[in-house]
Amino acid sequence: MTTSQTDRTPLYQQIAESIRQEILYGRLQAGDSLPTVRDLAVQWRCTQGTVQKAYRELARQGLVLSLPGRGTSVATTLTAPVTATPLRQAGLANQAEAFLLQALGHGYKIEEVEAALGAAIDRWRAVTAPPPPPPPRVLRLCGSHDPAVSRIAARFGAIAPGYTLRLSFKGSLGGLMALAGGAADFAGSHLWDEATDTYNAATVQRLLPGQRVALLLLAQRHLGLIVQPGNPAGLCSLEELAGSRLRFANRQRGAGTRVWLETQMQRQGLAWPDRAWAEVEATTHFEVARLVAEGRADVGLGIEAAALAYGLGFVLLATEPYEFVIPVSAWDHPAIQALAQWLATPAARAMIGALGGYEVAQTGLIRWVG
Repeated sequence: MTTSQTDRTPLYQQIAESIRQEILYGRLQAGDSLPTVRDLAVQWRCTQGTVQKAYRELARQGLVLSLPGRGTSVATTLTAPVTATPLRQAGLANQAEAFLLQALGHGYKIEEVEAALGAAIDRWRAVTAPPPPPPPRVLRLCGSHDPAVSRIAARFGAIAPGYTLRLSFKGSLGGLMALAGGAADFAGSHLWDEATDTYNAATVQRLLPGQRVALLLLAQRHLGLIVQPGNPAGLCSLEELAGSRLRFANRQRGAGTRVWLETQMQRQGLAWPDRAWAEVEATTHFEVARLVAEGRADVGLGIEAAALAYGLGFVLLATEPYEFVIPVSAWDHPAIQALAQWLATPAARAMIGALGGYEVAQTGLIRWVG
């Protein structure tokens, strides 16, 4: 983050970001105790309320856990699910059918309704806490948002019969922290490491030290600027974006996309002195696209699949790997083996490639770290 950006960032966000960096680079491990509110307030020369706000922000992202009388530590927050009943499910199905009929009556196609519902579900997965430990036939995936992952989850029963894939979109860093803390069976990540100029492997080794881990490739994704149709501002690079006064929809801290953006800006010596930010930080690629589509932002950074889903323009900046991070202890799980085998099939490549914005020639590739 550049000096000018830091000057404009609220102090509580600076405190939260410093702790996130400690977690990201392995200086803080799952379960480690954090300084007391009073001690951190003295360290940062601020009020205790500012530190409490920083801790609340980190807790909202699932990176820390605060307990009365026990302080704050690096952890993952879990909440209890609502118990499903046949009557409850029938009522929900009736509401869903009523919504579908209303949308069709307004001229929408079924495919458009499905895409809209998928975007809404992804958004809620990103802002709600992950569920408690599931029964053995439910597999928990926590990590970075990706529409292809949502599509896989919707069809997981066909990929791994008898199993369900439960998703929680908390960003790449949040997913790895959930994995380290036992709140996920595997994670989804695309974290770029500046020191090694590589994706995922270096960060995985820092956050899961001493563990042998498989990195299973979902696809290579097109990452770039999501713009209005036709790219009316004529943007072609981050340098042009930095020199503009366009409203920018940013991702939440800890998201792999934001880590990439801030590092690239710093490497290129770029600053945004008069940036007009969108009023919210987006927690998914779909939310970035929605902010642009609704006119609440002029441009955002995200994957091409999200831009295509909303009929927006796209400026390619990079191609990045999205990989499933799977500890060796979970590798032989029947559902994970079924997923790995399915990803190596033409059917998997066809389904992912049909979303647009993915390169699938190497989908299903496995590499090991640790």
